[in-house]
Amino acid sequence: MSEVSETTPQPPHAPHLGGSAPHPGPLHPGPPLLATPVPGPPAPQLTGPGFPQPVAPPATPVQQPVPVPHPPAADHPTAPQPQPPAPQPPAPQPPAPQPPTPQTAAPQPATEAPRTLQYRFDGPEDAPVLVIGPSLGTTWHMWDRQIPELAQHWRVFRYDLPGHGGAPAHAAPSVAELADRLIATLDGLGVQRFGYAGCSIGGAVGADLALRHPHRVASLALVASSPRFGTADEFRQRGVIVRTNGLEPMARTAPERWFTPGFAAAQPAIVEWAVQMVRTTDPGCYVAACEALAAFDIRDHLGRIGVPTLVLVGAEDQVTGPAEARTLVAGIPDARLALVPGASHLAPVEQPAAVCDLLLTHFSTAWQDAPTAAPATPLVPGPATPATPFAPLAEIAPAPDAPEAVGPQRESRHERGVKVRREVLGDAHVDAVNASADPFTEDFQELVTRYEWGEAWSRDGLDRRTRSCVTLTALVASGHLEGLAAHTRAALRNGLTPAEIKEVLLQTAVYCGIPAAGAAFTIAQSVIQEETTPPA
Repeated sequence: MSEVSETTPQPPHAPHLGGSAPHPGPLHPGPPLLATPVPGPPAPQLTGPGFPQPVAPPATPVQQPVPVPHPPAADHPTAPQPQPPAPQPPAPQPPAPQPPTPQTAAPQPATEAPRTLQYRFDGPEDAPVLVIGPSLGTTWHMWDRQIPELAQHWRVFRYDLPGHGGAPAHAAPSVAELADRLIATLDGLGVQRFGYAGCSIGGAVGADLALRHPHRVASLALVASSPRFGTADEFRQRGVIVRTNGLEPMARTAPERWFTPGFAAAQPAIVEWAVQMVRTTDPGCYVAACEALAAFDIRDHLGRIGVPTLVLVGAEDQVTGPAEARTLVAGIPDARLALVPGASHLAPVEQPAAVCDLLLTHFSTAWQDAPTAAPATPLVPGPATPATPFAPLAEIAPAPDAPEAVGPQRESRHERGVKVRREVLGDAHVDAVNASADPFTEDFQELVTRYEWGEAWSRDGLDRRTRSCVTLTALVASGHLEGLAAHTRAALRNGLTPAEIKEVLLQTAVYCGIPAAGAAFTIAQSVIQEETTPPA
């Protein structure tokens, strides 16, 4: 049985992916051995503790069933959720065996937004709950091809990120906030214990849950994920481009980030479907997700993840590839690594059967029983006790809350200053300043970090957009234009648009003089052009 939340229409299901998926790579606790793709779907060769040989998958990938409206309960206001027609690949596809068509309950409106997420359920109501999270710019439909098989074993819960897939556009500024909204949604449904699989930012949410709510997570799969996604500058730069140009530049470049060139050429309908997912995303929520990824960094906390963990990555992923996956495996106690050949960032779409086999095996054999009274551990580095796999247990009814993690100690003025300075000016700028410091200037840089950034810029009285307006004006008024380029970049990162920066400089022309404002326009124009030009 299936049910969905919200009353908003969803983007189309993923089109049929023709042909058989290559065999997944081996799954093991040590260094991965890249499997060679072979025709047909032989059973995966998995090694390591607690990994029996699974039954071979069907000869052709399972197709996504067409939802059938199901009469809703009398006490739930409902409306059918329309699905646009799915695009079809140009070449005819051979028929594939169809699974039983599940029933789909009518949508349910969310009553606690923005504290909850748009979601849907698939699978038996009395089965263990498996939560599945999407990647940035996608919807829950990126997992369509795995659902028929997973829903035979679990009660599969899928969710959309804010502003994605027609979900309410209540932006979440951090990965922790996304995790908190997910927990609030599950709490409202009475789900206390669950397995979790997430792709990219969805994987970041799962890692945050395993760190702050370890008593809730029975087993974890991190797909195309990383302890830190690129650099903070890269994602804040992406936010600047979206604020200025909208989502079209991200949509246009999504296929090369998500798929291998061969797949993109052979499956134009899938490529167009992926592009449309990005185009229909709310730009503000997309920018907020970029900010969340810019601030996400759990490299020092991986040793505290104590639940059974599978790290799954496409062998050709250029976004969060095998190197990032090996960092996760090296840091998480007893984590296992699986490389999927012939796949890039969206491995669940590109190689659906291989990913499904690996998830089935992991969650069938590495499901940790609920701890009796173990509190959540604080986010500090240290060794974790190896997890012992147990048989899956469903726990849908509400259970007593376990104590949550103790929050971190108050940051020192210097630590707060370093953090804010990097967030506002960018890692590249701060690294260059630090590299040029010497015994004569290091005390001055310490003063700047502690008082300019740890005090003035860290106060709650003004938001960062307003502080950028004040700073730009002060630099023009004082004639200190040598700092204007860095603070124009900072203003863009803090959310000011080029049009707003222009208005600030026009205001300075009246009160600070035409010559000063003219020089400022020249500097700002060059920076804005550099920062807001989309990648080729």
